[in-house]
Amino acid sequence: GFLPLQGHVVRNWKVRWFVLLQDKLLYYKIEGGKKEPSPKGRILLDGCTITCPCLEYENRPLLIKLKTKTNTDYFLECCSREERDSWALDITGAIHAGHPVQVQELHKMKNSFKLLENISLHNIVERMYDSSTGIKLTRNLDQGNRYKETFTGSSLVDWLISNSFAVSRFEAVTLASMLMDENFIRPVGVRSTEATRSSDPSEKFLDDSTALYMFAESSKKNTTSKEEVHFNISELSGTIVKQGFLVKQGHKRKNWKVRKFVLRADPAFLHYYDPTKEDNKPVGGFSLRGCLVSALEDNGVPAGVKGNVQGNLFKIITKNDIHYYIQASSKAERVQWIEAIKPLT
Repeated sequence: GFLPLQGHVVRNWKVRWFVLLQDKLLYYKIEGGKKEPSPKGRILLDGCTITCPCLEYENRPLLIKLKTKTNTDYFLECCSREERDSWALDITGAIHAGHPVQVQELHKMKNSFKLLENISLHNIVERMYDSSTGIKLTRNLDQGNRYKETFTGSSLVDWLISNSFAVSRFEAVTLASMLMDENFIRPVGVRSTEATRSSDPSEKFLDDSTALYMFAESSKKNTTSKEEVHFNISELSGTIVKQGFLVKQGHKRKNWKVRKFVLRADPAFLHYYDPTKEDNKPVGGFSLRGCLVSALEDNGVPAGVKGNVQGNLFKIITKNDIHYYIQASSKAERVQWIEAIKPLT
């Protein structure tokens, strides 16, 4: 699949097509909407160590760090926490492929719960407040309301694991629930607040990138009403339905670029981002109301499509008759995107 990779010489980010083999991770360049036949590079997994979650870049919270046995660092960025954890688990399995016992222990650890002895919730909160190594507070939206100094459920889980307060996401969620029960943190917005009503303790705190929380002592004055939110911001306030990397044909130059697509409902919008950029702002997007979405045949190049593309194309026509040509990485992924978009049109 597609993942942005940080360069070694020039520390910029380039999107590459990654293929995981038993002993190596290959990455390919995409030119003209098609994968080049020879790999651009390879990461040898023998003796490699993996760090996930990796929080070395504040504005890129979904990183995986690989350090080879020659001490070369590779930073790979994923599109969602679920995708990151899936890649990390598969890469870890490949690293330990020759040691099946270790792989079994990794799978056990994923769902085990061994709370550290004599753990101090006060100590955790003090560390969370630390200006350099603590939890990063950001502005976030929920149901059209804008909140200052909040953090997401998944970012707290990542932080607890990276600071060795927990060894699995299950442990971190339990710890976060304890912090909430003891009134150190509180839910903000509809999703996280509704979850607190669950009778299951493990479901009271949401390990989710759209569930918002804040320190309990933070003032409620940090919110603004939805009437004050700019229209463009309201576009981005909908519930995320699906996200992932797709290849999109440009409107002017007709070249193909990998973009991170985010599909939202209420309001229904499809936005796309340049994953090589440092800011997390969409470079384009459109309302899905009145749109038509359909798959394009893979035999030959359809009208309106330029270049020798890989295939798995689909087209979205907006109600203003603007045509978007998008390429998925597989037929199955194309079907998933079309099925996710159709109910929102």
